[in-house]
Amino acid sequence: MKQGNYIQNKERWAFSIGALGQGMIYAMMSSYISDYYLNVLQLAPMFVLLLMLLARVWDAINDPLMGMIVDRRTTKRGKMRPYIIYASIPIGVLTILMYLSPNMDKTSLMIYSAIVYIAWGMIYTMADVPFWSLPNVMTPNAEERSSTISFSRILNGIGSAVPEVLFLVIGLVLPNILGASDGLEYNKTKYLIMAIFTVVIGIILYANSYFHVKERVVLPDVKPVKGEPSRLSRIFKCKPLMLVILMGVLSSGRYMVQAAAVHVARYAFYIGKPLEGMSDTERVAAIEASVSTVKTIFQVCAIVGMFGAMLVMPMLMKKFDYKKIVIVTCLGGFVASIFTTLIGWFTMNLYICIPFILISCIPLGVLNTISYAMIGDCLDYMELKTGFRDNALGSACQGFVNKLGNALATSGIVVMYMFIGISPEKMLSSDVIMAATDLAMNQRFAMFSLVSVVPGVSLLLCAIPMFFYKISGKNKERMEAELAEQRKVRGIEINE
Repeated sequence: MKQGNYIQNKERWAFSIGALGQGMIYAMMSSYISDYYLNVLQLAPMFVLLLMLLARVWDAINDPLMGMIVDRRTTKRGKMRPYIIYASIPIGVLTILMYLSPNMDKTSLMIYSAIVYIAWGMIYTMADVPFWSLPNVMTPNAEERSSTISFSRILNGIGSAVPEVLFLVIGLVLPNILGASDGLEYNKTKYLIMAIFTVVIGIILYANSYFHVKERVVLPDVKPVKGEPSRLSRIFKCKPLMLVILMGVLSSGRYMVQAAAVHVARYAFYIGKPLEGMSDTERVAAIEASVSTVKTIFQVCAIVGMFGAMLVMPMLMKKFDYKKIVIVTCLGGFVASIFTTLIGWFTMNLYICIPFILISCIPLGVLNTISYAMIGDCLDYMELKTGFRDNALGSACQGFVNKLGNALATSGIVVMYMFIGISPEKMLSSDVIMAATDLAMNQRFAMFSLVSVVPGVSLLLCAIPMFFYKISGKNKERMEAELAEQRKVRGIEINE
């Protein structure tokens, strides 16, 4: 079987722009929902902890289940593509409902939030698993698959930055337009505006990919035979895939850099004029401008570090083994996090931390890109060894890792609130809004540790499984050649 190019530029762009839209929607939820629940709706921290942990762990379990459903049957419109259309509108509606801030008592509000949050996660899984399985069926060429994944992850990352830009712009402009003296109501309005804008643009871009992407690697539907290994059994017995999943789980702390940034902006740093003597309206505007600025500083670090890494990943992935890229960048990120932590401990000066935060964000871009390509290689390995290729189930493993990582990260944020005794009702109320400088220094540093020491330790741990990963160098080249020959023997055709 030839290893030529199958994906046209128009198709690659359509898929990647769909990834951009999906990135907008997911970032709107993952980066802000914990702040919204804790500080805006002011739900009980223990409730938020249980909801985030249990619902997201359930979401993570749903990914492999969804993968098995997708792998089971091929429709006239494809195996993966139809789910893009089915899930688009429900995801958009649920995202807006998530930030609607209905006027209810706390018990009713918790019930409402739980229903919407759980429903959002389940519907999102229905779209996410098939979408990120598409590169595995768009081309049989491993190099072309990797380049498509790299490019789409770049645009996905750009999409995830859109809510961040909205957060900054709204935070600097809206208080002055509204003349807001009530920080709580202002934040409800801000999040609803962000959600509506993100949904309208994001869903259009995401759904459009359905019309321009083609599934070429169409393996025949195979009915289970009594006595043969199940799909889950094949996944668990694929050692390289298990190592990639372990790498992802151990790197869960990296999600803190984005998920905890808004909390750090509220409770670790204040950047602006002295608050003494300000009116309530001026105080709200100054503190919200500080929160937006600090959050943006972290986002700029992520953009420069993470997206910068994504831009060079296609070149690096052609020249170096994936495992070497992961090990080197993760160890570098760990060292940078040590400097970030020390600077925070002795000075709590955000500006001095910036270059080290930036460096520690580089592995985020590496892992966000390379893990999908590594899973594709693991599926090649599994197909070579077993004759089966469970594309959706294999790719669902990445969704499992992402959601479990987000669950652990978000839960860690809530636990920190409880551990250091921060009360959102006192910090952000209808009567007065408090600045980070009103907190004790040990509380501020503890919150800062969520984006410094925690991600660093996580990066160190996630490099360990890569020392045992064998799909690299000559081994990978030999595997690809043997798989191509095996497909010839099996008579598997690739659609042009």
